[in-house]
Amino acid sequence: MGGSNYDDDWVLPSADITLVLVGKLGYGKSATGNSILGREAFVSEYSHASVTNTCQMGSTTLKDGRTINVIDTPGLFDMTVTPEDAGKEIVKCMNMAKDGIHAVLMVFSATTRFSREDSSTIETIKVFFGEQIVDHLILVFTYGDLVGETKLKNMLSNAPEYLQKVVELCKNRVVLFDNKTKDRMIQAKQLETLLDVVDSVSANNGGKPFTDQMLTRIKEVHDREKEVHDAMGYSEEQISELKKEIHRTRDEQLANITAMVEDKLNCTVEKLQCQLMEEQNARLEAERVAAEARMKSDEEIRQLRERLEKAQLENEEFRRLATSNKCAIL
Repeated sequence: MGGSNYDDDWVLPSADITLVLVGKLGYGKSATGNSILGREAFVSEYSHASVTNTCQMGSTTLKDGRTINVIDTPGLFDMTVTPEDAGKEIVKCMNMAKDGIHAVLMVFSATTRFSREDSSTIETIKVFFGEQIVDHLILVFTYGDLVGETKLKNMLSNAPEYLQKVVELCKNRVVLFDNKTKDRMIQAKQLETLLDVVDSVSANNGGKPFTDQMLTRIKEVHDREKEVHDAMGYSEEQISELKKEIHRTRDEQLANITAMVEDKLNCTVEKLQCQLMEEQNARLEAERVAAEARMKSDEEIRQLRERLEKAQLENEEFRRLATSNKCAIL
């Protein structure tokens, strides 16, 4: 009857879901991770301790039996982060997500003006993970306690063109999160909404998580480690030597991948700096033209004021002479 609705490459969804949180410090990234997990797994800006400065992963089991892994990254896209540190953290993130990434949650604050710098974040993510990562991107706006669904929709519909392009690129996959609510129903509802979007992303990608060359190489290293761990028929000395060799290979692989990520990041930083410089020069030119226009306008106003004052003086003089002549006639 009928045939399958899916192509031959479609696979059954994994029992595990791996989500990666990215975004600037202060946008509520770690708090969103805590909301997803249902516990305080990550230090957030709502806590009284310092925020996360390295990749961390937390897991929980959903009611349907699936395990959800949430990887919280530090502020990889903050200007204060060096390419070397960002490269190491990206590789660490990939190492944690060795079986692939089901969705990348780009976290933004709904109460903060969305800037061009924010929109450039997606370009940096594409450089790190490759063009195909766009198919796994979901936009998460925080501070849902201050901005409701209706207000967010109005904000997005009237947003600057560069934000609308980001939303369009993510195929309108937008979720609003309230990380401060204690209402269990609201907590459950927003998690359900997010997981529905994650499941749709998975379905649109044939049930397969995102993976690329770097993730594949990392997975190969982990698979070899597992083979050695489960090896039978080897002496302890042989297993020890195999482990040492795998660890050397892993360290070399991770070092090579880190260097690759750093090179990509350096190129991206240079590109963004050029774009920012161009925008700054364009803004300065616009300000110069506006200043000249103001000066010209001020000069024209000054000349008009002088003419008006002169006309008033002439009018007063004319009235004085007219009054004098009238008196002389009488």
